[in-house]
Amino acid sequence: MKFDIDRFREILDTITRNKSRSFLTGFGIFWGVFMLVTLLGGGQGLKELLQNNFEGFATNAAIIFPQNTTKPYAGFRKGRPWCMVYDDVERLRQYVPELATVSPTLSHWGGNAINGDKKTNCIMKGLLPNYQEVETPTLYYGRYINDMDVKMNRKVCVIGKKVYKDLFPEGGDPCGKRICVDDIYYSVVGVDYSSGNFNVNGRGEESVMIPLTMMQKAYNLGDSVHLICVTAKPGVTMSSITQKMRAVIAEGHSIDPTDEKAVTVFNTEVMFGMLDNLFSGVNFLILLVGIGTLLAGAIGVSNIMMVTVRERTVEIGIRRAVGATPANILGQVIAESIVLTAVAGMSGIMFAVMVLEMLELGNTADGIVTAHFQVQFQTAVGATVLLALLGVLAGLAPAMRAMGIKPVDAMRDE
Repeated sequence: MKFDIDRFREILDTITRNKSRSFLTGFGIFWGVFMLVTLLGGGQGLKELLQNNFEGFATNAAIIFPQNTTKPYAGFRKGRPWCMVYDDVERLRQYVPELATVSPTLSHWGGNAINGDKKTNCIMKGLLPNYQEVETPTLYYGRYINDMDVKMNRKVCVIGKKVYKDLFPEGGDPCGKRICVDDIYYSVVGVDYSSGNFNVNGRGEESVMIPLTMMQKAYNLGDSVHLICVTAKPGVTMSSITQKMRAVIAEGHSIDPTDEKAVTVFNTEVMFGMLDNLFSGVNFLILLVGIGTLLAGAIGVSNIMMVTVRERTVEIGIRRAVGATPANILGQVIAESIVLTAVAGMSGIMFAVMVLEMLELGNTADGIVTAHFQVQFQTAVGATVLLALLGVLAGLAPAMRAMGIKPVDAMRDE
């Protein structure tokens, strides 16, 4: 298909004939596209920022922990304190086959980690290797706790990001070096750089993680377990087995199996579901507002084209008199509408991308982008197609009016 440069120049001449009117008309499309793309990209970035708070944490997990009983049972009155033991872990593994991971944890707050003349507050955590299936670590150096560490009660530790920076400000690989926590020396075997803020019993970046068996001995905790973290097998919803887990734990401690507070099960599946529903609603609202603004801009383009056609009555009449077909007139007016819409829309997309890029550069940590304020390629293509359709629709009514102009009516108008 041959490109008609004269027709293109004519379109530009028509649009620029009244610059202020064309600018104000195109601004409606520009603002609509800018809002749509910015809101979509901003919503994506905001979602990613919130998801970063739960980075690495399993979406099908639950955390079980004890509280005072709220119901009398088996001769015991309510308000009785109790604690979980390692046997509870084995019972869950045996009687709840729907579970993929059962990982007990211990915690000790208020510890001080020391390396030479460097000192920082920390949270001691006793873990098993399978805890990685609940909260995936981001290892910057070294390795995680393994089975041999647990079996041999090794004095090894994995330190969090803040602990590492406070104790080793000069940087470098700390693996093999020793730190002192509560008068016990541990050999560093790994550095966890996890950035998520959803952590079990304290933030990971402030933690010193050691084998569970080592922590039981170091703090004289015996067989007690503070928390039990579990994940469900694929296809199993955590909410469907919550009561079963509660009943298994309650039976071993003479607790009413319906006492939901005594055996508290915090289900992360519900929380992640609420987050997904929240952003589904936000995305729908963004589309509603953005498309509504675009339609308002398209109506403005249609109105301005109506005025343009009215002003060009004589010109269109002369064209018809010298042989221009209705299709020629229709194509000319629609082409003018598409050009005006496309230029304004593409400018809106470019400006929105610039704003999103600045937002992305403003959300970095250690030189790494924490959230991507971007629109997907499919979204950009969809916006371009939508602009073309709006351009055609905006020019359709004025074009139909132009087609109806007859030469004799044009001469009379003159």
